[in-house]
Amino acid sequence: MLKRLLVATGVAVAILPSAPTSAQAATPVVQIVKVYYDSPGSDRGGNVSLNGEYAVLRNTSKQNIQLEKWILRDATGYKYRFPRFTLRSGKSVTVRSGQGTDSSTTLYWGRKWYVWNNDGDTAGLYRGSDLKKIDTCSWGRGGISTACQ
Repeated sequence: MLKRLLVATGVAVAILPSAPTSAQAATPVVQIVKVYYDSPGSDRGGNVSLNGEYAVLRNTSKQNIQLEKWILRDATGYKYRFPRFTLRSGKSVTVRSGQGTDSSTTLYWGRKWYVWNNDGDTAGLYRGSDLKKIDTCSWGRGGISTACQ
């Protein structure tokens, strides 16, 4: 009887999916991997300078993710709402602050002034359907960019 119970238990355990570890559960499927918050030169608001400020997002999952209506925002509330855009599995997209023509690797916020504060800020990524926080990245004074992960 005990042997049958152990065999049955072993079979049941073998077919149950393993629970994710805390590290697996905590890894967002789309991550903010870098924010370049202090564009080269003086901050005079020209489009080239604005586009020198950007955030890079990476799809860490094995599936393509539709980002339409997702939001990238700073701590003060400036929001970039993603257009219909599919971030392919394992790929990255750069969101530049200024104006330009969107492509499969670069999107443009379309702002006429800077988003990210050089002396400290937080970038937040939120899923559009329910505004669930997906990832954040914060930095303080000093430097010109921050690696987030």
